Amino acid sequence: MADIAPPPIVAPTGPLAGIRIVELASIGPGPFAAMLLSDMGADVLRVDRAQAVRGGDPSSPPADVLNRGRRSIGVDLKTKAGVEVVLRLVEEADALIEGLRPGVTERLGVGPDACLERNPRLVYGRMTGWGQDGPLAAAAGHDINYIALAGALHPIGRAGQAPVPPLNMVGDFGGGAMFLAFGVACALLEARTSGLGQVVDAAMVDGSATLTAMFHGMRARGGWTVERGTNVLDTGAHFYDVYETADGEHVAIGSIEPQFYAELLRLTGLADDADMQAQMARSAWPALRVKLADVFRQRTRAEWVQVMEGTDVCFAPVLSLEEAPEHPHLVARSTFTDVAGVVQPSPAPRFSRTPGAISRPPSHAGQHTAEALQDWGFTADEVASLREAQAVR
Repeated sequence: MADIAPPPIVAPTGPLAGIRIVELASIGPGPFAAMLLSDMGADVLRVDRAQAVRGGDPSSPPADVLNRGRRSIGVDLKTKAGVEVVLRLVEEADALIEGLRPGVTERLGVGPDACLERNPRLVYGRMTGWGQDGPLAAAAGHDINYIALAGALHPIGRAGQAPVPPLNMVGDFGGGAMFLAFGVACALLEARTSGLGQVVDAAMVDGSATLTAMFHGMRARGGWTVERGTNVLDTGAHFYDVYETADGEHVAIGSIEPQFYAELLRLTGLADDADMQAQMARSAWPALRVKLADVFRQRTRAEWVQVMEGTDVCFAPVLSLEEAPEHPHLVARSTFTDVAGVVQPSPAPRFSRTPGAISRPPSHAGQHTAEALQDWGFTADEVASLREAQAVR
């Protein structure tokens, strides 16, 4: 049987090329932030628990997209030698990111004080749900809890119905990982001037609250009510909603501006309907939605695409995760890519001179222990001794 070639490895590119980051393995927003930083060219080394090392064929990477782009080493942080491994990595790093509960890294011996003592220029990024302090800091929680407390969950849903959790994209990824990656990038930029590192406290509850900034402003101006599903952007308005088509699929309409609304009426055949002219009459929205719903149910999604896609209606078909990578616009932009047989989003945003890239597929836990440690300054004899002491695996 012929040998299976390992998945290709690409030299790191992107605006963060040359930056070295240690990632203490965690779940959800931690690895997503590390993925973003890696996509932008940073050399991110994932420190997995030695107990998580199970082996694995390098030619068959795990299908965990969030772990793409990084090498993995297995370290036992319950040993003194394992802690020393991380602290030595910190000496060579520009940043460290961790997504453990408050106080855990301190108890392990790799908290901010210990790390900054080894490397005063280090940026220490911390990802938690509730933050490093406050009455709830030590409490358990998940995305749904953080966005609920932040006021981000309450407005999402239809009138007269319960709030709808928007997957875990608002808390874990939007309010969490992206704010951690942004904070680390900001602190790295500042460290170039000051020569000093600092701690970045990224809390999902804080980031989720920040995402609601526009709605607080609208509420202060009288343009947003607390009644769910009664506003322009929360399915209250008939011209900003999702409609079912004849084949049971859906299309999304966002015809807010008057000229876009006029195009919507023209293409749906409702331009001569006097009732439909009252676009901003909130009391009329429920009845106008019924009229639009009746029209959209008369054609299939594909037929509405032929009529509306590319026009100023502000229209899009509602595509599944399976369908989206096949849409011609996303194909043209290479918005999705295939890495080791797994279709996934390509790095974003895009840069004209230093484009990001996926440098490698996800790694098995501990797959690169010897290789990566030597690249980060350990000798082969030191790695052998660490293995013998079971500090690394």
